[in-house]
Order: sequence, then C-alpha cells, then structure tokens
Amino acid sequence: MSHFLGTTLKARLAQKNGLLVPGAANALAARVIHSLGFEAIYLSGAGLTNTFYAMPDLGFINLTDLASHTQAISQAVPLPIIVDADTGFGNALNTIHTVKVLEAAGAHAIQLEDQINPKKCGHFNNKGVISKSEMVGKIKAAVDARKHADFLIIARTDARAVEGFEAAIERAQAYQEAGADVLFVEAPESIEEIKAIPKRLSAPQIVNIVIGGKTPNMEAQEFSEMGFGMVLYANAALQGAVKGMQLALGELKNTGRLDESSGLVATFKERQALVDKDLYDQLEKKYASN
Repeated sequence: MSHFLGTTLKARLAQKNGLLVPGAANALAARVIHSLGFEAIYLSGAGLTNTFYAMPDLGFINLTDLASHTQAISQAVPLPIIVDADTGFGNALNTIHTVKVLEAAGAHAIQLEDQINPKKCGHFNNKGVISKSEMVGKIKAAVDARKHADFLIIARTDARAVEGFEAAIERAQAYQEAGADVLFVEAPESIEEIKAIPKRLSAPQIVNIVIGGKTPNMEAQEFSEMGFGMVLYANAALQGAVKGMQLALGELKNTGRLDESSGLVATFKERQALVDKDLYDQLEKKYASN
C-alpha cells in the first residue's frame, strides 16, 4: 500500500514552521508549483472560478468542478493536495458527500468554511456565517465521512468580518473540539490579530495572504516564527499568470510580433517539459506497431 500524502502533510503542518503553499487553479499550474520545489498544492475555489468561468468568487462552482480538477492535479503532481471545498455545498449531509467525493478524487485535505450559501471570497464585504452549532455538526460529519484518518479536515471561520475577532477565535476552538485537524481564521485585519491566532489556538493554523486583500502581508519567516502551520498564497499563481498574459499579449498587440527572445513567454522547450512531452515520445515508440 502506497504512503498516504495526507500523513506527510499532517506531520509537516504539526511542525508549525510556516509551510509555504501556493494555490493552483489547474493541473498545469500545479506542475509549475511542483517544478519550483514547493511541498504541497492548494486547489483554490476562487482561482477555479476566476480561471474557468471568468466569474468572481461568489459560490458559482460545484462539487463536480472541484472533483474533476482534483483528479487532474493528483495525476499531474506527487504532492499533497488541499482542496478548497467552500461550505461543503450544503448542510452536514452534503458535507459527507463532498468529503467522500473529493477523497476518492485524490485530495489529501479539504477546507470547509462557516459561511452561508452562497459563499463569498473571504476578503469580500457583506459576508454571512451560519451558527457555530451548525458548523460544528458539519465538521463532525466530515470527520466521520473520511476513509483515511490522516485525510485532513481544515475548518475555516469567516466570523472575523461578521461577529468580530473574539467570536472567530471561539468558533475555531469549537471546530477543533469537533475534530478539525487544522484551523483557519480568515481575513484578520491587523498584525496584532495575526500574532494572537497561534497563541490562542493549539491546532496548526493557516494564515491566508490574499495579495491586495484585507490581511497585512509579512515575510514567510515571520509567520513561521509566530507558529503558523501554513502560509497560504491561494491565488499568487493566478495573479502572476494574469500579469504575464497582459505583458506578453500587450507586446504582441503593440509590435505585431512575439518570440522567445522577448523574455515575456516560456520557451517552447520549457512548455513541453512541463507537460512531459519527452515521456509521451518514449511511450509512442515503445508501443508503436512494427
């Protein structure tokens, strides 16, 4: 039986030394992340929504979208995959189904949040949250539904923006008591709040850096010294890709030409390396009829 990557991820987060994890919206982005030496992949719901539907993160994706991309990423990279499962797509019963589907698709951890349906990006205004007791039931359902004990349940609370920081900490504590392996207090708005989270919560925690969002940014080493288990850049790859496309296509529009010497695009060779073209050439030769 092969080693379960969720076990590796669990041990790594328990070190509480700021594991740096970028988000991916597709398998190619995951392949880039792997090629650069990162240790885990985060499948971003916002990234998926933005990339494949050109829509904002307002709860438009569904479980089928997530499962298909989880499976594609799991086949593309040998890394632990953390999947942003939003609210679990409904109540506790829906959450059970979500856990089963995503674990079967190749996820090693899922993130569940306590927003009402339809959810919003954690750094948008006018969010709403379900009751603490309802979310506790959903966490318990998720824990009971997983097959592998090290399939991690990450409990995110968005209560900071709705009920205040203290209420968010109380919710996170309740979610840990319900069985959550990792805690995620979304969108703290000051360095003081950020520093307080690892001091107040005993389970490994995630700090989510949304570039341009509500949470102050610092060096990853600073978050590590505070005791965070993970420093998440959920959509850095997406924002970088958008800027890269704008620069490359702007050059093409303005000059009528674009080539490798511009420094604005990956080379043809680099592109083919990312999709394992040499491997498929070898397989084609191996199975070719004589």
